[in-house]
Amino acid sequence: MKKYLVLSFLFLLAFVFICAGIDLWQPENYAAQSVPSYITLDNTPQNNLTTDKGASLGRVLFYDKQLSLDGSQACASCHHQEFAFSDTAQLSDGYKGGKTVRHAMRLVNNRFSNEIHYFWNERAATLEEQTTMPIQDHVEMGFSGSQGDPGIDSLIKRMYSLSYYPKLFKEVFGDTLITESRMQFAMGQFVRSIQSFDTKFDEGLAQAGNLNNDFPNYTGLENTGKRLFLAPPPTGGAGCQGCHKAPEFDIDPNTHNNGVIHVAGSVDDIDLDNTKAPSLRDLFNANGQLNGPLMHNGEFLTLMDVINHYDSIPNDPRNTNLDNRLRGPGGNGTQQLGLTNAQKQALVAFIKTLSGSDVYTNPKWSDPFNSDGSLTLSGLDGFEPLAQAVLQLYPNPSRGNFLIECDQALNKLEIFDQSGRHIITFDCHNSYRKELSLQAPAGIYYVTILLSNGTKQTKKLVLSQ
Repeated sequence: MKKYLVLSFLFLLAFVFICAGIDLWQPENYAAQSVPSYITLDNTPQNNLTTDKGASLGRVLFYDKQLSLDGSQACASCHHQEFAFSDTAQLSDGYKGGKTVRHAMRLVNNRFSNEIHYFWNERAATLEEQTTMPIQDHVEMGFSGSQGDPGIDSLIKRMYSLSYYPKLFKEVFGDTLITESRMQFAMGQFVRSIQSFDTKFDEGLAQAGNLNNDFPNYTGLENTGKRLFLAPPPTGGAGCQGCHKAPEFDIDPNTHNNGVIHVAGSVDDIDLDNTKAPSLRDLFNANGQLNGPLMHNGEFLTLMDVINHYDSIPNDPRNTNLDNRLRGPGGNGTQQLGLTNAQKQALVAFIKTLSGSDVYTNPKWSDPFNSDGSLTLSGLDGFEPLAQAVLQLYPNPSRGNFLIECDQALNKLEIFDQSGRHIITFDCHNSYRKELSLQAPAGIYYVTILLSNGTKQTKKLVLSQ
């Protein structure tokens, strides 16, 4: 029993290390994820098709606080996995105490949209262009090249000094050259990989075969909400489908603003150019809690606030950019649906079915950095150890206890099985000798030794009965 407990503990440790590192020997599956057959949109550009290794680099860039001027912020500081890559704060913190101008948009299912412009006001022409703009924002991450702050060239110089980036860029692009466009390609691949199709809606559509049929897994209230969502006014529907078309629930690229025109935190200042919106998928987490405030200014704290807004669009004469679909009959005034409270509750019930659970916990989208800010890399090619490193592993074969000795300082040891699956990592704390115990089934294993100078060696270890 004790042996099985030890093995269970070792496998738990292995899982933790896998989640908190990047393994390019067996990278996570980003390129061949399953997508339902009824999802027909895909805005992936032909010059940046997603690869497992490219998205893995993008994941590192997305979570790395070293990409901010003072090392305090990353993309993930505003876009948290546990909130569908959004923020529960109305405005997110910048790198030196500032605040973002708009609410952090959810990043789920960006790939499956007709709208290819990014940010609420669509100022980025592509996702790739968008990815490095926060890095170069004076408030968000600081490498702006303005107001006394250095530009992105200084960041790239810093990235060369971080041991993992030359290695990762060589693995993905074939050489160690770090450029802004390569950063954009990798981060674009990672963000496009973030998807959510494990929802009650997807289950229901697969069973019903048609959007307009009642879903057998839905409650009566949820089916009523679906009908209201799909049907246009004035025929008894709410008309949501007109701008957020199912089953992707992306935003129509030809929309104008939706009547929410105030700048965040102001009752007087207005901003009429916010015409982009995220998918309506994953407004709520797996526990049924809203993933932060809604709209570009975080003005609405509940989904019912949003439905009340669309039920009666404010008629503000300053809004010269209201979408025509939100105007009254004949283009006069603004939309006044007159929904009953029961109808509003039905819409809420339906929209909650658009949220899944996998996106919040899947390791492939999680923070790869260790708690101390270091990054564990496995499976890298092209970085051979120095010839003068003399390393011994004995006894070999071993019954599980063995010794590593080297004439250079040892940093970490990573152990893989014969198929290349990562088993466990040991921190050697720059010592020259390390005694280890590996409780695992008999067989052939490979011990990759990372030296303190950044080089590595791999030794075969045979475990006997």
